[in-house]
Amino acid sequence: MTRIIAIDGVSPQPVTGTWHLTLTPPGACAGPGDLDTCADWIPPPVPGTAAAALRDAARWSEAEPTPIHDRDVWYRTSFTGHGRECLRFDGLATLAEVWLNGVPVLSSRSMFLAHEVDVDLCGENDLAICFRSLATELARPNKRGRWRPRLATPGSLRHVRTSLLGFMPGWCPNIDAVGPYRPITRIPLREEEVRVVSADLRTRLGGDTGRLSVSLEVEGVGADRAVLRCDGRDADLSQTARGRFEGELALPGVEKWWPHTHGAPRLHAVEVEIGSHRLDLGRVGFRSITLTRPFEEGLGLAINGVPVFCRGASWMPADLVGLSGEAGTYRPLLDLAREAGMNMLRVSGITLYESPAFHGLCDELGILVWQDLMLANFDYPTDDPAFRADLVREIEQLLDRTQSSPSLCVIGGGSEVWQQAAMLGYPREVWAGRFVAEELPGIIKRQRPDLVVVPNSPSGGDLPFSTSAGVTHYYGVGAYKRPFEDARRAEVGFATECLAFANVPEAATLAQLGLTDPTSERWSAGIPRDRGADWDFEGVRDHYLAQLYGVDADQLRREDPERYLMLARATSGECMETTFSEWRRARSPTAGGLVWFLRDLGPGAGWGVVDVLGQPKPAWYALKRAFRSLQLGLSDEGLNGLHLHVQNETAAPVSAQLRITFTDAASRVVASAERAVELDPRASQSWSSTELLGRFFDATDAYRFGPPAHVLGHASLLDAADGTVIAEAFHFPQGRDPEPRKIGLAAELVADGAGWALRLSSESFALSVQIEAEGVRASDNWFHLAPGATRLVPLVDREQVVGPPRVTLRAINGIEVVRIGRDGS
Repeated sequence: MTRIIAIDGVSPQPVTGTWHLTLTPPGACAGPGDLDTCADWIPPPVPGTAAAALRDAARWSEAEPTPIHDRDVWYRTSFTGHGRECLRFDGLATLAEVWLNGVPVLSSRSMFLAHEVDVDLCGENDLAICFRSLATELARPNKRGRWRPRLATPGSLRHVRTSLLGFMPGWCPNIDAVGPYRPITRIPLREEEVRVVSADLRTRLGGDTGRLSVSLEVEGVGADRAVLRCDGRDADLSQTARGRFEGELALPGVEKWWPHTHGAPRLHAVEVEIGSHRLDLGRVGFRSITLTRPFEEGLGLAINGVPVFCRGASWMPADLVGLSGEAGTYRPLLDLAREAGMNMLRVSGITLYESPAFHGLCDELGILVWQDLMLANFDYPTDDPAFRADLVREIEQLLDRTQSSPSLCVIGGGSEVWQQAAMLGYPREVWAGRFVAEELPGIIKRQRPDLVVVPNSPSGGDLPFSTSAGVTHYYGVGAYKRPFEDARRAEVGFATECLAFANVPEAATLAQLGLTDPTSERWSAGIPRDRGADWDFEGVRDHYLAQLYGVDADQLRREDPERYLMLARATSGECMETTFSEWRRARSPTAGGLVWFLRDLGPGAGWGVVDVLGQPKPAWYALKRAFRSLQLGLSDEGLNGLHLHVQNETAAPVSAQLRITFTDAASRVVASAERAVELDPRASQSWSSTELLGRFFDATDAYRFGPPAHVLGHASLLDAADGTVIAEAFHFPQGRDPEPRKIGLAAELVADGAGWALRLSSESFALSVQIEAEGVRASDNWFHLAPGATRLVPLVDREQVVGPPRVTLRAINGIEVVRIGRDGS
């Protein structure tokens, strides 16, 4: 049943009252009557987790998390109510037993299922929930799977419907998820109250006409007329049976929903009026999703008939301790994702299903959602009828609560289940699971026929991890230490995971976390690694650091930690920007790439491009440049020269100037060209350096007819009206020279209409310019600055600072440290 936001302006009400929490040894209390001798109660947040409650009571630390799964966790409250009501439990982690007034009313073995229980209230009511020890359950003898993954432990997790978060050594902190992490609400069932028994709400888009169909069954309403309203238009619904109404509203010329990179994510409020009652059905968006090619050739998505290059990251919980499902918790991270130009987030099978607030914000912000089933790596017993039935209910509930969400676009049958088995040598008939390949599409089609179904991530080729077919987890550039050329050679179709590095946070974050020494054990503890591997992702990043800058990373770390961290911060961003530049090239077969992942789960140099404090890392800025809707990229085509690629994903034409400049080591221009270009909406164009220059010039230093003529190629796309730089790209035929020298770096603070901006310039080329600003954040950072160029960089989050902020500016290849702001310089 689709979500009902409110009936007559009233939403489902939470169970009020003061909650109490206590922990007992496993099985020590059979029911709430045995708790009378327990005096050690603390107040927990509900919804929330035991870890959050214990942390608030100073009994548990996120820095050194202690186990909770080894005990039973009890929640208890009392509330006032009379008559028949429905109690709804939206998420109980994980083995839960519920009593009302001492009577058992519910037993649940899945973290991912919601439950409704009709009860009779009798004035003052006692509600008790016991979360039984998961460690005890996992220790019971169970049938072993055909394979055991290294990702998570123990192997008995395959039988329990719970998140793998907290069970993955080297990937995330060992934080145990226990408690009523989603709301507990109550719905009156009295005869005079309106109750929605079932509701089905669907949208379709054909051409420019949106169609909204609804089927409702209600109780407590005597009216025989119902009206469906949306977008300022309405249609009468037919009464097909007592209390049952059906119908469709056609909306010619309706404003479509687009991912924000390609248009406006337009949403439309929907309501049904039945007699004197009003049902708020939330907001819907009208959009179509189609495949641009057969899945076996690589997943490609078109939204409203327009091919979309999907880019973004894998999503991890915004609150790993409390598992908050509140919009206020999601909003800062989703705003950063949107600001970085991300138009897709993948909720991986190692995590948990997110709350309606997450999907609502993605709808609003225009961010596509790829949703995996919560299946990852294990040989799950999908042939077991009970397990299968719970899994089907889990999927159906997911589709119910997201039925009106236009941002949801792909349902994946899990993460690396097929890959795990295939890499262990099992044949296709073992690893190509029948449930997700044969039954899942039918389940999705019944409730959300507009969605794309992918059996597993990765899947699609002769082997599930083939890079050029279906969807892949591409770590050629990254974990496998392949050269940058591999991003083209692999012919990636769609990377649902890619580019995992130990991304170093900014210095301010490291100082706040007390992680300033990259040679310490605490630093090493924050580096992600695959369980059982003799390498980690810092070693991966340092491999590319050595390639990019020609230095010994280990030696530099020991002898000059500050310099090492500066180069390390720039490295992963350079790798990401270079790879996405290749993938967004017009002739590239790649239709999408999702970085592994958006936010760190713990302190340190984790996989996230946003740190554990919620602040962007240097890699985030690199992605923000790589993901622009108006984009300029360069590709080294060897003997065919340097090629310039421009994409305009917007719905409007663009008039621009395209410029290419080649400079030598002394910053002298040795060749240049400029031309006016007209960019059609949602189109791309490419030019060779020879075409632009009108003559031969060895732009890639491929012919080697003597000493190189230049050390830098710089391309820029400028607005034709005012000369504002839209996008830039750089090419280093001789590699990046990080040796510090005088480059003439300078800056000044200027007031703009909204606050402060930084105007900076450099006489010579500036490599990876770093801006540190107290209390504010630069809108761009860790970017290159061409010789003689001037750039204006707005400072954002400015409401925190009164007056000009203190700013420090430096570049990797510069000896200057520029300080301006409050000290008066």
